[in-house]
Amino acid sequence: MSTIQVMERRAFLKYTFGAGTLILGTHVEAWASDADNAAFHPDVFIGIQPTGEVIIVAHRSEMGTGSKSTLPMVVADELDADWKKVRVEQAIGDEKYGSQNTDGSCSIRDFVAIMKIAGATARTMLETAAAQKWNVPASECKAQLGEIVHTKSGKKAGFGELAAAAAKLPVPDKATLKFKPESEYRYINKNVPAVDQQDLCEGKGTFGMDAKMPGMLIASIEHCPVYGGKLASFDAAEAKKVPGVRDVITLDQFKPPHNFQPLGGVAVLADHTWAAIQGRKKLKVEWDLGPNASYDSDRYRDSLLATAKKPGKVCRNQGDVEAAFATAAKIHEAAYSTPLLSHAPMEPPAAVAEFKNGKVVCHAATQNPQAVQETVAAALGIDKKDVICHVTLLGGGFGRKSKPDYVAEAALLSKKTGKPVKVIWTREDDIRHDFYHSTAAMYMKAGLDSAGKPTSWLQRSVFPSIGTTFDDKAEYAMELEMGMGWNDLPFDIPNHRAENGPAKNHIRIGWLRAVANVYHAFAIHSFTDELAHLAGKDPIDYTLGLIGPGRKIEMKPIGMNYWNHNQKQSDFPVDTARLRNVIDLVAQKSGWANRKTEKGHGWGFAAHRSFLSYVAVVTEVKVDDAGRVTIPNMHIAVDAGQTYNRDRVLAQFEGAAVFGTSIAMMSEISVKDGKVQQSNFHNYRVARLPEAPMNTHVHLVPSKELAAGVGEPGVPPVPPSIANAIFAATGKRVRDLPLRNTKLV
Repeated sequence: MSTIQVMERRAFLKYTFGAGTLILGTHVEAWASDADNAAFHPDVFIGIQPTGEVIIVAHRSEMGTGSKSTLPMVVADELDADWKKVRVEQAIGDEKYGSQNTDGSCSIRDFVAIMKIAGATARTMLETAAAQKWNVPASECKAQLGEIVHTKSGKKAGFGELAAAAAKLPVPDKATLKFKPESEYRYINKNVPAVDQQDLCEGKGTFGMDAKMPGMLIASIEHCPVYGGKLASFDAAEAKKVPGVRDVITLDQFKPPHNFQPLGGVAVLADHTWAAIQGRKKLKVEWDLGPNASYDSDRYRDSLLATAKKPGKVCRNQGDVEAAFATAAKIHEAAYSTPLLSHAPMEPPAAVAEFKNGKVVCHAATQNPQAVQETVAAALGIDKKDVICHVTLLGGGFGRKSKPDYVAEAALLSKKTGKPVKVIWTREDDIRHDFYHSTAAMYMKAGLDSAGKPTSWLQRSVFPSIGTTFDDKAEYAMELEMGMGWNDLPFDIPNHRAENGPAKNHIRIGWLRAVANVYHAFAIHSFTDELAHLAGKDPIDYTLGLIGPGRKIEMKPIGMNYWNHNQKQSDFPVDTARLRNVIDLVAQKSGWANRKTEKGHGWGFAAHRSFLSYVAVVTEVKVDDAGRVTIPNMHIAVDAGQTYNRDRVLAQFEGAAVFGTSIAMMSEISVKDGKVQQSNFHNYRVARLPEAPMNTHVHLVPSKELAAGVGEPGVPPVPPSIANAIFAATGKRVRDLPLRNTKLV
């Protein structure tokens, strides 16, 4: 028999830990961070070695957003370390770091102050150690690029020289710390290369697909094609004949509620990926498809639209909407819908795990290593402290990789086989078994006065909730979903009601980049554009009229608490002055007032507050005689509060332009007989070069406000801005996404 030589996708990293590398096969009790073992370790995020090397722990996951660089950069700046002598070490999952869930566009908002305190604490202690060494006042000692300098005499001592002495000092009260003025920043908002940039450019970055453990098996898992279906029978005889296949093992069906449990199925384990996948193809499996086998996404969308036209659960109510409708000069109604969406990150889910002596070590492309600990522990019946999760780089996440079912699969299979197991999902697995972004239907109704301005406004939203992941009997939306661009709509309308209708899930539902803001923004800002055209008004002028004067609004919806990303409204109010400002800015920068309006050439606009940031978008489209759409220009104006890594902020909004374009133009998951019809990028479409915006212009508002979200808020206004531009170009109003389902000519 001929042997198969397994070729490496890239040279694998050596068995050392630090700056994103891995300890492979390390036991739980043997692992410790180099920062923990440093000579000077004043904070969980910092360690300073006698050599002067500064180790900064990155506790959030890196998937292109820049958190692994930005947060350590803030520490280094406040410490005044020499970035060339800084080593960033990726944290394992550990509650001592606080939340490690890299989701919700909150890494900077939640941790920048903590990182500043960490850096300032270490700097203050080093300066005090130097002052004692030289017998001078600490006020005369100043950190400068990895050294402490006595400003009067010019004496210098490196951080490493002072580390042992500083370690003996009491940690200062944070209330006594002094922070750098912005004028002295070395790295914040400067052109500093990303931590892994060189490795990524050279193909050396370590992703989930690259992780290995000695002696591991590769697993490919056949899941039931219908959510909730069960294994009836299987025949593995032919699968086991494939060279390299070592075993075929079943995984138990999950028990509701689903949470992040593995789906269950049949796993083929082999020496290498090719054998595992080929063996899986030869499995003969029979399924009990269960009650969701009748689920049809088209019929389900129709049912959501029907529900949206019926009274629902009231979650915001101002004035008397029905009385105002009765006296309105005109009524305008419209219904909108959006489909299921897949995350489709470029790297499908992957993880390797070893169960040994009642404990688990795993390496995973995960957005939330603490969720990995909890999920794996629950699956194996062990304590979460006995689960060590090393975090690799992520080839995209968008929310999918904060749901660690695939890591639990690896751990369960390791326990069953007694060997380390690496689970690899194919692209087809990823598309067909995702935690999908929910399909949604929205009904809008406005009562207009003689000038075309609303005196009454009713909005209903209906969609299967993310809450069904945690409560399979849930039918209504969670507070956080209704707080995403729905209950917090900042229009100055005297009679305003928001409602939510019931919907059951028939497929896994999860959060995707920008979450419920995606469909809520599409409906609200498309409807606003419709009203502007009905009134014969410029859409931007009309929207500014709806927003009203600049003011700070304290939202008080009824029936539920107003979810403001768990932040105080006093810290992050709904500030219409900031919203108006980004609208004015995008109008100016895009040349809105001088836009072309001829047939086939249109401009669209939308503005939305989400993740505590304010974003306005103007999109220019061209539609040719065959109905093909191109986007010559997209302008995005952003007020995200204070920023700390300008390059990454710009990149996030440039990426949001492409992501939002995909949602608007072509992305869609459809289900027939309970089975997802798409399988790869040939039929789950995302924007490619000719379809993406040709030129994306991002305009950042300089701000002293608290840092807000960056990763997600660029997405919601993009689809309605494109749909509104399509109307301006063709006269065709698009109310159902994606646009490719609408004939434009």
